[in-house]
Amino acid sequence: MGLPRKHPSPLDAVIAAAVTVATVVPALVVGATWWVVVLSVLASAPVLWRRVAPVGVLCVVGPAITVLGCVHALPVLPFGTVVCVYTIAAYCTARQRRMTFALVAVGILVSLLVPRETADSYAYAAMSFMTAWALGSGVRAKQAQIDALAERTQRLDDERDAAVVRERLRIARDMHDGLAHTVGAMIVRAETGPLLDRAGADAAFAAIADGGRDALRELRHSIGALREDDPPHQPGVAAIADLVALAEHGGLAAHFTEHGARVPISPQADAAAYRIVQEALTNSGKHAKATRVEVALSWSAGRLGVRIADDGTTAKDDRVGDTTGFGLVGMRERVHACGGVLRVGPTRSGFVVSADLPLAQGS
Repeated sequence: MGLPRKHPSPLDAVIAAAVTVATVVPALVVGATWWVVVLSVLASAPVLWRRVAPVGVLCVVGPAITVLGCVHALPVLPFGTVVCVYTIAAYCTARQRRMTFALVAVGILVSLLVPRETADSYAYAAMSFMTAWALGSGVRAKQAQIDALAERTQRLDDERDAAVVRERLRIARDMHDGLAHTVGAMIVRAETGPLLDRAGADAAFAAIADGGRDALRELRHSIGALREDDPPHQPGVAAIADLVALAEHGGLAAHFTEHGARVPISPQADAAAYRIVQEALTNSGKHAKATRVEVALSWSAGRLGVRIADDGTTAKDDRVGDTTGFGLVGMRERVHACGGVLRVGPTRSGFVVSADLPLAQGS
């Protein structure tokens, strides 16, 4: 909250100079005795260290102001005490604020009761100090809100980064499994090739070459983003209708439509389409409390469009934006890895997730 400080800031110096001038100059103008001038300095100059030792400064400034008020030495306002009250209310701990409130209350009563001030003086003094206290409390509350927002932002960033790391580790494991299967098959064919006749050996080495090319394609699409999409045994477009049916059995009014004729699709795009629909349906039912969802596939020349639209809310879930929705982080990385484009966002009636995926690798 801005404390403690080892040295006064330029702003502290300006404030201290203004308070000292407003307190000491009237004493010099009226020709006050030397001790009144000294008390006036003690009641103002220490404000320079208000954020270095706020309570200590108040313990010097407060009594000096009280003595001046008791002896009617100066017709000035307690500027130094007001500044100290504001500083402590804005920057100090709860214990220090309670102690300050008690000290200031006693000081005000003494400086008003001893010289027998009028009721207007009580009201004026109370208004001055309560205003300073309220302003300081407002600054403290605003800073606390800023700190809370900064902490929340940092926490969300950390959680997002952790989610990305977990997703990439999972993808790395998938890549290992897929490559291990392909390379393992290549090794088996290479070891058995010499035992076969000429025709069988040629077929085995042709299969090895095909496997090597498949492995290279897998690496080319995954190394850049440390990502490998699902191996061939993972579900794809053909299983999306089953996903929608499961969502409908779970109580969600889910509808599936498909436009255009299916054409061969790369394993990466096939798996990405399935995972996008799977994650979007999970978000619709679990986070957005949707009652209806529409899943549509659109086949065109060289591209596959995937669109999931629901009637769920977006105010209380984590789906909006690129920084808070962990499922959206995984979707976006998966789509980008196969060369596609993902779009997400709220609509007038709910929320939509759409992806444009290339049918062939590298397109």
